[in-house]
Amino acid sequence: MRIVILGCAGSGKTTFARQLGERTGMPVICLDAIWQPHWDEKNVPAFRELVRTAHAGKEWISDGNFSQTTFDLRLPRATLVIWLERSRLSGAWRSITRTFKQDEAHRISKLTKVLAFIWNFDRVHRPRIEGDQSCSRSGRAGPYIARRPRLRTSSPFWVNRAVASAHNTWIR
Repeated sequence: MRIVILGCAGSGKTTFARQLGERTGMPVICLDAIWQPHWDEKNVPAFRELVRTAHAGKEWISDGNFSQTTFDLRLPRATLVIWLERSRLSGAWRSITRTFKQDEAHRISKLTKVLAFIWNFDRVHRPRIEGDQSCSRSGRAGPYIARRPRLRTSSPFWVNRAVASAHNTWIR
């Protein structure tokens, strides 16, 4: 099984991916851990190569969006797409509090940009992600998401429950 977890910043993608990885024994690929804070546009080819290599395995759980640079690499291989749906306020709160955690890659200097991303996610970013055009470097995942089993939830609890009950059936 190859699972891609999508959602707005602060929706709990990384937390849920780690929990799911612990439960299933599948490796977890966190895109935020691959992308380095000091990188910029010129580092996208190196990032794409690291993402390609990380997703070459037979099974994995991949969390993060990075739609314009990774969907064409990850979504064609995904066997399940999980959308975590959270309110703006929940995402904003989670994003603010995580900047103060020790060993956290997210920095307070980027917080205003992240909060703007969260506030505009449903209006700007979600339509681009779920668009019905091809998924080549456009960042639109529509055809790939449409052809994959999907779970949408506002609570990872329900996805955890579904995975736990179906673990022996579709995880391995």
